[in-house]
Amino acid sequence: MTKTAAPALPGSTPKRKRRPGFVWELIGCAQGGHALVGTRAAALSPEDPHLAREMDGIRWHRCLRCDAWLPIATPVKPDRPGMPSRDEIELPLRGRPLRDRYVLRVIAVDRALHFLGLAIIVVAILLLAINRARYQTDVTKLINAFQGTSSSTKPHGILGELYKLTNISTAHLYEAAAAAAVYALLEGAEAVGLWWGKRWAEYLTFLATILLLPVEIYELTEKISWFKIATLVINLAIAVYLLLAKRLFGLRGGGAHELEVRAYDSGWAAVERLSPEMFTAAGAPYRPEFTEVREHDTPTG
Repeated sequence: MTKTAAPALPGSTPKRKRRPGFVWELIGCAQGGHALVGTRAAALSPEDPHLAREMDGIRWHRCLRCDAWLPIATPVKPDRPGMPSRDEIELPLRGRPLRDRYVLRVIAVDRALHFLGLAIIVVAILLLAINRARYQTDVTKLINAFQGTSSSTKPHGILGELYKLTNISTAHLYEAAAAAAVYALLEGAEAVGLWWGKRWAEYLTFLATILLLPVEIYELTEKISWFKIATLVINLAIAVYLLLAKRLFGLRGGGAHELEVRAYDSGWAAVERLSPEMFTAAGAPYRPEFTEVREHDTPTG
């Protein structure tokens, strides 16, 4: 008769090493504070222990973003008699939707910098168009000072670039300013939309990025520089991320699956799934580790 080994007690087996990574919920709470509800309520409601509970005379409120339980003193002058209902609560983002929000905001900052740079270019072109005659005179004086009045060779370097601008007509300068202004508005719209997580901004950013890739590749064939290579790599990474991670054009389930992921990671089902009762019912100690939800888990809504 073979002996079967006794099952290991929960928590007695060593944990597998996990790769370090960002805990997006903790970053969100560090920036904006914990997402607590009912802290100004006169009494807690036993109907929803996932939000707050009282143990040994101490009130504990749960952060709806990072799942931390914090002791909160009973308010001396409460604002309401009981806890708010679920219909009154707006759940914060967490999990994959929160990660995507941060990534989109990094892209939004990049687009905002593009907007500022283009705005400066627009102002510079307009000033050049308005003061074109004076500009031509000043550039001519600089060229004569460095190369002499009798030199027949065309200026090179910075002076050469400044000299080229003198040959551009005022009408063409205004056209260039208008084109740069339109592009700046496009970048600004992308920045604002991505910052607030708008779906239309994801499509707009993807299309604008893809349309400019051939131009960037052509510029690399003319002259290679680390700046051009970095720009191309960054834009390719943005396009791939938006296409796959954000499921554009119906890929990987499209927008419908995006909503399912949002409900699975940031909905009330996630709040209940990660409550202490769900861990103790399974015979394991309570470990509120939201990072256990992996990318390959199937959302159930």
